[in-house]
Amino acid sequence: MQRIISIQVENKFGVLSRVAGLFSGRGFNIESLSVGMTTDPTMSQMTIVTDGDERIIEQIVKQLNKLIDVIKVVDLTENEFVEREMALIKVHARGDDRAEALRITDIFRARIIDSSPTTYTVEISGEVKKIEAMINLLRPLGIKEIVRTGRVAIAREEAKMLVQKEKKVAEG
Repeated sequence: MQRIISIQVENKFGVLSRVAGLFSGRGFNIESLSVGMTTDPTMSQMTIVTDGDERIIEQIVKQLNKLIDVIKVVDLTENEFVEREMALIKVHARGDDRAEALRITDIFRARIIDSSPTTYTVEISGEVKKIEAMINLLRPLGIKEIVRTGRVAIAREEAKMLVQKEKKVAEG
């Protein structure tokens, strides 16, 4: 089963290498990895998609928590979360295919970000299923190249917590 692990780390040289090394050293595969700074420039947020059962994920989380530069590890698949991925797709666009590529792009609320007489480069973001569906529709036109970011994810706020915060703000 695919799992999404969110890791908050110190923004230091070598942290990414140590986290990736933990996975490879124990024979765990990273299906996608995304890293970026947070609102605090001394910290970074990693989103790792991996595959494993409950026992394997528990072992990964425990091992990650032992790393010195790791601040917080959360298995997002245990909670409600929002995820997105972005892809750039270079597709053949000649003759009638140009109109079809534009139609598909419009249906998926994607954007043409570059064009030439023979190709379009399309940008799409959203859930993995949406991106896969668009790729499948573009495939008959002839996809020249695809670049994907990998997933990023963030936990949803619990509705109860939000109501309490709003109530405090209204009272305060």
